[in-house]
Amino acid sequence: MRAEFPSLIRVEPLPGQRIHAAFSDGAEMTVELGDKIASLPALVALAEPAVFATASVGEYGHNLAFSIGEVFGADNVYAWGIEQRGETSHAMLWEWMHRNGLTQEHAAEAIGISRRMLNCYLAAAKPIPKTVWLACLGFEAEQKRIGKRHAGKGSRASSRAAV
Repeated sequence: MRAEFPSLIRVEPLPGQRIHAAFSDGAEMTVELGDKIASLPALVALAEPAVFATASVGEYGHNLAFSIGEVFGADNVYAWGIEQRGETSHAMLWEWMHRNGLTQEHAAEAIGISRRMLNCYLAAAKPIPKTVWLACLGFEAEQKRIGKRHAGKGSRASSRAAV
């Protein structure tokens, strides 16, 4: 069974390059987009209040759209909102796995959870508890302390080493 990622169902543009977004899982959040817009030269048009005010839900709720086109994926908007609230997003968990060369199987084992639960977190089907994120950070710190990356069978690190 594959978890469906939350889609956008409603978007309201706000002053200061912010949006209020409602998602299919019931989450509602205000998301600051100014830094994202400023960091991408192709999005310079969104700095204009009249263009930003055209924010709307893109096709099937999978994108945040503006008059210049579909710009941000709903999964990114969702992750940024979670992170701006000071919580751990699915994107942070994916980045942690990539940094440490972990497959889903090895990541779940490293932090003491089932692979099924890890997949729920990666799909944003469930919020990531602070204890899980702290386990991720602890694993990473321990790997740095002992000077190695996880290189278990099937991990990215082991497949790079085999080449």
